[in-house]
Amino acid sequence: MRHRRFGRAGWSVGDVGCGTWGMGGWTGSDDEGSLRALTRAVELGCNFFDTAWAYGDGRSERLLGRLLRAHPDPRLYVATKVPPKNLKWPSKRHFALEETFPPDHVRCYAERSLENLGLETVDLLQFHVWEDAWADDERWQRAVSDLKREGLVRAVGISINRWEPENAVRALRTGLIDAVQVIYNVFDQAPEDRLFPVCRELDIAVIARVPFDEGTLIGNLTLDSRWPEGDWRNTYFVPENLEASFARAEALRPAIPEGLTMPEAALRFILSNPDVDTVIPGMRTVAHVEANIACSDAGPLDAGVVAELRRHRWDRTPTEWSQ
Repeated sequence: MRHRRFGRAGWSVGDVGCGTWGMGGWTGSDDEGSLRALTRAVELGCNFFDTAWAYGDGRSERLLGRLLRAHPDPRLYVATKVPPKNLKWPSKRHFALEETFPPDHVRCYAERSLENLGLETVDLLQFHVWEDAWADDERWQRAVSDLKREGLVRAVGISINRWEPENAVRALRTGLIDAVQVIYNVFDQAPEDRLFPVCRELDIAVIARVPFDEGTLIGNLTLDSRWPEGDWRNTYFVPENLEASFARAEALRPAIPEGLTMPEAALRFILSNPDVDTVIPGMRTVAHVEANIACSDAGPLDAGVVAELRRHRWDRTPTEWSQ
């Protein structure tokens, strides 16, 4: 596992971390299988784990808490997220701060997450949605400053809404945000335009999420793909998106060098960008863990391959189904 400095927080984190959304509520997950995957991740050097209260109403946090108790060493870094009070993802332009992150709500869920994780202090507490119109509101600023001062939180972050990478730049300039989590992958390259330069300037850590475009960049999507009833992917891969995603994946396939799979190329494309401090693929099985961490060991792609993959940038705007 290769390591990178996590922005001004200064932590040394593996460049491949572990996302736990799938462990909290996706179909096909079971707690014991998830724990085997988490344990294997630690064995292979993974030390950054991203979770959220919303991932199964605390389920993935509790699973991660079990991992932490079983592995007091080496140092493992934990990031979690406060859900919006109105429980709506993503936020909308007209949402007010009191609907999403009033101070008492932020504190309440920070304390709930600490209880679920079995921790006295969480490394990174993130807002699970964001509107930059809230940037100068002193209420959230006081809430996170108090949590830091009291030692409940070490660093504060924002998980940026899908396909809105610039919708956090004002907040970054308040000086209170230590990390951003943003969708960044072969298709979604827009964070490079404005967000990453600001993060470089302010030494703010970057967590790349959705490295496989919710599965499109795994390479096994078909026009007939369906998931069990209740699985979130059914609401994301509506016909309009399924057809477009399938076409994009098929157009990308010839650009994958011989000897690489599509997911390997997708993950190593992200690792080729030094602006990214860690990437958090979902790793629900031991096989996922071993394949993804092997990409860290393999390192960045050749510049020519990166240039070829860049040609597949796909700029999108939020829709009702994009969530």
